Amino acid sequence: MKTICKQDTKGFMLMFLGVLSAFGPFVMDMYLPTLPAMAGYFRTTASNVQLGLTTGMVGLAVGQLLFGPLSDRYGRRRPLLAAMALFLLATLACLFAPNIAVFVAFRFVQGVAGAGGVVISRSIAADRYVGHELAAMLALVGAVNGVATVAAPVGGGMLAALGGWHAIFWFLLALGAVLLAACLWFRESLPVARRTQANWKTLSGTFLDVLRNRAYLSYILQYGFAMSVLFVNIASAPFIMQQHYGLTPLQFSLCFGINAVGMVVASTLVAKLPSLQHALHLGNNGLLVVSLLLLTALSTKCDFWLYELLLFCLLFLVGLSFTSASALAMDCERRNAGVASALLGVIAFAFGGIVSPLVGLGDIMLTTGILFFAGSLCLWVCGLPVPVLQLLRKHI
Repeated sequence: MKTICKQDTKGFMLMFLGVLSAFGPFVMDMYLPTLPAMAGYFRTTASNVQLGLTTGMVGLAVGQLLFGPLSDRYGRRRPLLAAMALFLLATLACLFAPNIAVFVAFRFVQGVAGAGGVVISRSIAADRYVGHELAAMLALVGAVNGVATVAAPVGGGMLAALGGWHAIFWFLLALGAVLLAACLWFRESLPVARRTQANWKTLSGTFLDVLRNRAYLSYILQYGFAMSVLFVNIASAPFIMQQHYGLTPLQFSLCFGINAVGMVVASTLVAKLPSLQHALHLGNNGLLVVSLLLLTALSTKCDFWLYELLLFCLLFLVGLSFTSASALAMDCERRNAGVASALLGVIAFAFGGIVSPLVGLGDIMLTTGILFFAGSLCLWVCGLPVPVLQLLRKHI
């Protein structure tokens, strides 16, 4: 792989892009162990606390629509600097929120700012690499992302034991400051000659042009449904593991981290499989089977270790699906990488924002199982070849 400048070495780019793309897991996962405790701190319900997850995910979706096109027009570096500065301000506001309403509102702003790192990291990878090199870099970034997913809840549980949820947000503030410094070091990856000249009036046309690419649309839908399965787990696991199975916050963090290892392993395996399409097909089919088993197990109030084993398998398959789908999607629309990356992120966090509050409706065990299976079924259908889909339409 060739780099554009000597200063941005491969190691620096891997860690820089990995941590930027991991902003989603850090913003969403790190304070998961403290969700039940936060309900007591703010004297509110679990559902209201979960709204912080929802607004954070919606912010991550909206922010990508903002920063993706901005990075296509003005380059990657300046929008990144603005995003990191906004993240620092939003995190400070969350830390000193006087009530749950203020906290939830600034979680949205924090999500918007964090989205800058998520969307632009994929665009930088598309600027520098093509084909299998792009897939390999995205797989490596996915592995770093997976490590962050493992470390976030485990570290969050440890920090919570020391200083509650405030300690977690102080850590996020420090992380934002480090990334701001890294953005100052980073050299621009999108030359002026390759930047788009679209303005806000013509931007909708660019989005529509990208969405008219049927292959791209198929891949982002598969990515979105894979992420919806992941977010069902993010929203449900703290309550199932701690309230139903009686785990402590630290025990939950360790289990959550172990499960995320499955996604790390899957991300590294994607580039080693015969093709990205093969990896996606394998992940989609496996998810349909495992999610059905999980639905059956959760509806019968299964033993914890059966739930844990099936959940590990589920997240491994999710890793196969979303890593391969994202690489295929970005390879389809290289000329509009910022917009393509924005849409990729929007559909993921939009789906996540929809399913997260649904988890708390009714019996959380049964609802979680149903949502796992529904997301996996939709993912499997979106991955079917076009002739098969046309045949299905004729018989429906």
